[in-house]
Amino acid sequence: MFLPWETPLDSWPEQHLVHLPRGISRHVVRFTRLNNRIYAVKEVGTYLAEHEYQLLRRLEKLDVPCVHPVGIVTGRVSVTGEELEPALVTEHLQFSLPYRALFSTTLRPNTANRLLDALTALLVRLHLSGFAWKDCSLSNTLFRRDAGAFAAHLVDAETGELHDELSTGQRENDVEVAFLNIYGELLDLQAGGLLHEGIDPEHTADAVLRRYHRLWAELSSAVVIDRTERYKVEEKVRTLNELGFDVGEFQVVAEPDGSHVRVQPKVVDAGHHSRRLLRLTGLDVQENQARRLLNDLDTYRASLGIATEDEQIAAHRWVTEVFEPVVRQVPKALRGKLEPAEIFHEVLEHRWFLSEAAGKDVGSLPAARSYVSEVLAHKPDEQAVLGEATGALPVRADD
Repeated sequence: MFLPWETPLDSWPEQHLVHLPRGISRHVVRFTRLNNRIYAVKEVGTYLAEHEYQLLRRLEKLDVPCVHPVGIVTGRVSVTGEELEPALVTEHLQFSLPYRALFSTTLRPNTANRLLDALTALLVRLHLSGFAWKDCSLSNTLFRRDAGAFAAHLVDAETGELHDELSTGQRENDVEVAFLNIYGELLDLQAGGLLHEGIDPEHTADAVLRRYHRLWAELSSAVVIDRTERYKVEEKVRTLNELGFDVGEFQVVAEPDGSHVRVQPKVVDAGHHSRRLLRLTGLDVQENQARRLLNDLDTYRASLGIATEDEQIAAHRWVTEVFEPVVRQVPKALRGKLEPAEIFHEVLEHRWFLSEAAGKDVGSLPAARSYVSEVLAHKPDEQAVLGEATGALPVRADD
């Protein structure tokens, strides 16, 4: 990277900086643009830099939603010969905003609840993977839209630890730290007059604890059923799917009475749909987006009578005949509004409403053109600013 590494990060020239919303950090953090990509650069000691870099790499391999580690810049020396701290470089997650920035707006309580659901699901996924965060906060979590829902991503892992499995005490400690951090940040925002009057800091922070325990109980509880009550297992799977988790397999144990069995689902991180879509189409999107796009792909394949064994052929036709034509309806000036997969999802929603009103299917392209002019044109930009080196990114919640 051709950047001024010989200069302390807090003194980098403006031409190398991109000003994006960020949370509170105990270290100096700056955003920079290089080759049309935005990177976060953090000055931190050698041990912490190496620790966080390795943790992020391991979390990526576990399919945990987190920022992508790029590398560590070491051996930095100022022009006066002073040794400078290493710099950890991660890739900025496009179309994302820190949770703290969202709560710093006129965020409505209902939207806050949905954000807390996503944050709680992230914390549970981390714990299922054996990761103790030890510093969950609004500043260390990024928000990203995911087919109308919200997805949370870990952005700071320097305090974390990865184990084969977490004990109850480790999990509870992590949740307590999350409560204290979130409560403190909300109080800080409230004191600055930046928090919606309908959001109570203590109640909101405590909601994370309540959501976490409810979700963990749902994930870890077994179902005791009569051998003829198969539908109860299906209900359990459907509930877990709605919470954003996939079921990999079941552990079935016979009860002492001989007429009942205990069924324990083995939960895996949501990611099946995104991996399948990536394999079929090369589109790398969020899990809910992938689920929605795959539904449309399967419907398209069925409408053409293409056999299941030929899904690779169907996927290629769907991309070239359905997905790409819809995305191309978005003019260049509006491409920073939402990412392509989210636009396609919203076009599907718009098409359904138009078809309901018309009493017939209006088609993808007419729906896309209507969506662009009637909906997308009035949305705020969510993409990271790539064309300008500086300038504040507007933070708004249009939910």
